[in-house]
Amino acid sequence: MHSKPNLGSRFVICFPQIDGSPAASSSLVPEADYLLGTETILLVEDQEVLKGLIARMLRKYGYAVLDAAQGGEALLLAEQHDGPIDLLLTDVVMPRMNGPELASRLTATYPKMAVLYMSGYSDDTIVHDVVLANPMHYIQKPFSSQKLANKVREVLAARDEHHLSTT
Repeated sequence: MHSKPNLGSRFVICFPQIDGSPAASSSLVPEADYLLGTETILLVEDQEVLKGLIARMLRKYGYAVLDAAQGGEALLLAEQHDGPIDLLLTDVVMPRMNGPELASRLTATYPKMAVLYMSGYSDDTIVHDVVLANPMHYIQKPFSSQKLANKVREVLAARDEHHLSTT
């Protein structure tokens, strides 16, 4: 660094020379391949803005997303959907029908469907019951898109391992 009063400063930065062309930057790759998926996810979230944000997060990772604002709408969407539903991603606390009730009804029809609960309430009794009963299948809001993608892959992998071991 060279500096003179009233004339400013000059900085010299030296970088090491690299032979060949630069490697592809990891920042240019949107996400790690292991986080990408093609499965169908039924997303149930009663807060419209949050539902849209989570749906965009999941689609960014390649998932097909069916989104509903509450349990009744989710049941109807599932009934109308032609094909498998691989994962139910549902809020735990919702009006009329909570997440565990919805999951119980849907898994009766889709026994291979995995369930991932989410909630922003950390002290709710329902949340504690779900978390204590199945801690691997819960994600605390708020979460980043990468944390969500990691959790979705983890839950789907556990589902696949379970179905392989029972066949």
